[in-house]
Amino acid sequence: MHIDLAGKTALVTGSTQGIGAAIATGLARSGAHVAVNGRSQASVEASADRLRGEVDGARVTPVAADLSTEDGAARVVDLLPEVDILVNNLGIFGAKPALEITDAEWRRYFEVNVLAAVRLTRAYLPGMMARSWGRVQYIASDSAVVTPAEMIHYGMSKTALLAVSRGFAKEAAGTGVTVNSVIAGPTHTGGVEDFVYELVDRALPWEEAQREFMRRHRPQSLLQRLIEPEEIAHMVVYLSSPYASGTTGGALRVDGGYVDAILP
Repeated sequence: MHIDLAGKTALVTGSTQGIGAAIATGLARSGAHVAVNGRSQASVEASADRLRGEVDGARVTPVAADLSTEDGAARVVDLLPEVDILVNNLGIFGAKPALEITDAEWRRYFEVNVLAAVRLTRAYLPGMMARSWGRVQYIASDSAVVTPAEMIHYGMSKTALLAVSRGFAKEAAGTGVTVNSVIAGPTHTGGVEDFVYELVDRALPWEEAQREFMRRHRPQSLLQRLIEPEEIAHMVVYLSSPYASGTTGGALRVDGGYVDAILP
């Protein structure tokens, strides 16, 4: 299957590393003009340079902004008045005992993981609908449907994204715009390596630590390994393409068989 996104502009939030960087690379390889986002100018410039080095002829725009704030979202919209593909990837995570999560932490997880995506969808969806073409995606998590005991604030935010995605899909019904969420399983990124070592012995070599983490904390996984960021990116690129025109309002799984449930 050849996916051609030439002539399309894509914004991938939180795309200087990890899953977001893999998605930006995948979209650029398919010909899209990609806006790379992070909080600092230095990080987005470095990411843009890396992407240009990896993909011949890549069209990349670095966009530095803190999207957890209204001012940050407004800055992005000023720089990119229109996008064809919006990938809401920005997110934070961390382990904390449920009864120790403060009001401020609950608010922070909602602001970063949910409201940032809502703001951008609200900004870009009307233009997509007017042009009768667009793709909006939310990078959710298996934690949306199997809430981890060690990070229920994160699980809450990802469950909210499923509702947001379905609701905006209804708003865009019949317009040629699709809105979907991608349920990502435990994924191998630098941040996740740090997270794994919060829960298992730091003296263990990485491969052994990963296996121990999956055995103790994610035993439902059928892959029995962490997913690579590129595996998430493949699904996102497909959903961004004309081939996925019949898929909207969905929650598509790239979770390694982790979620043993039927989703609505």
